Amino acid sequence: MEKINYGELEDIEIKEEEVTYTEEWDKVFPKNDKVNHKKVTFVNHFGITLVADQYEPKDYEGKLPGIAVCGPYSAVKEQVSGRYAQEMASRGFLTIAFDPSYYGESGGLPRYMNSIDHCVEDYQSAIDYLSNLDNVDKEKLGIIGICGWGGYALQTASLDTRIKATITSTMYDMSRVTAFGYNDVNDENARYEARIEYNNVRTEDYKNKKYTLVGGNPNPEELPKDAPQFLKDYVDFYKIRGYHKRSLGSNNGFSYSSLSSLMNTKMLDYINEIRSAVLMIHGEKAHSCYFSKDAYKKMTENGKYNKNKELMIIPNAVHCDLYDNLDVIPFDKMEEFLKNNLK
Repeated sequence: MEKINYGELEDIEIKEEEVTYTEEWDKVFPKNDKVNHKKVTFVNHFGITLVADQYEPKDYEGKLPGIAVCGPYSAVKEQVSGRYAQEMASRGFLTIAFDPSYYGESGGLPRYMNSIDHCVEDYQSAIDYLSNLDNVDKEKLGIIGICGWGGYALQTASLDTRIKATITSTMYDMSRVTAFGYNDVNDENARYEARIEYNNVRTEDYKNKKYTLVGGNPNPEELPKDAPQFLKDYVDFYKIRGYHKRSLGSNNGFSYSSLSSLMNTKMLDYINEIRSAVLMIHGEKAHSCYFSKDAYKKMTENGKYNKNKELMIIPNAVHCDLYDNLDVIPFDKMEEFLKNNLK
């Protein structure tokens, strides 16, 4: 590797780092013969090269609307986001499903990190990429975020004015759940104890020269009989029907250090200032449904930009139904929403 004298740098260049990725179709969903697919790369402003699957309809004329897709939290593009991206490409969009910084096939060291500002930057760099494709209409750009990346999508939409339409599916506010726990049961003392534990882990990690992982979902045989249903659903997806070798949710999870930015940040403070269109989709029986209901209320209650905001509650659906249950995911509604707002 060439040694860099940082004191002599005058220009800041956007340069891709070297990454490796497979050309093999290793998704957990089948290939759609009506869609062209290829691997692409682009670089974010932290200098990290992201790897994405790009999908587009085989037959089209003119320029296409461009959509960037990511999620769920801890998943890779071969599991859920790619399924969404391929389906939307079959409906007339050019889409990319990307792996976030630090995991999957994307670059970034150390591995298995997660930070709100980096996640937002990943979405923005995906928009950078789409904006510069010759066959994409840069005035018709949108994003789709699933699970934890639904929250990051809202955060990005509140910042990036190039985004004209945002869809969230089974959205999690990762900052809220990390700080306050499910249904906001953690008080200040609970957060203080969590901070003590987090910082003790940091001390030990530095001493051991190795990052501690939080651990992914348990294996099915390790799941307690009295485990909550949503955890059973996660295990069924990540460990069985949607298992992927590069997925953090299917394996050992993020670095414990990833909790830092989530624990002390309120991520959705500015979503009431989103002027572009937003569609939020959630299952009626999802343990996480309150995240979408509260975010929608924040965007619309006494807001100036509430006429183009929608909340769609899917009857009887649970959180993971919106990962891969094709009888539940409302692709027709998503297509209608995007075509109505990307014109």
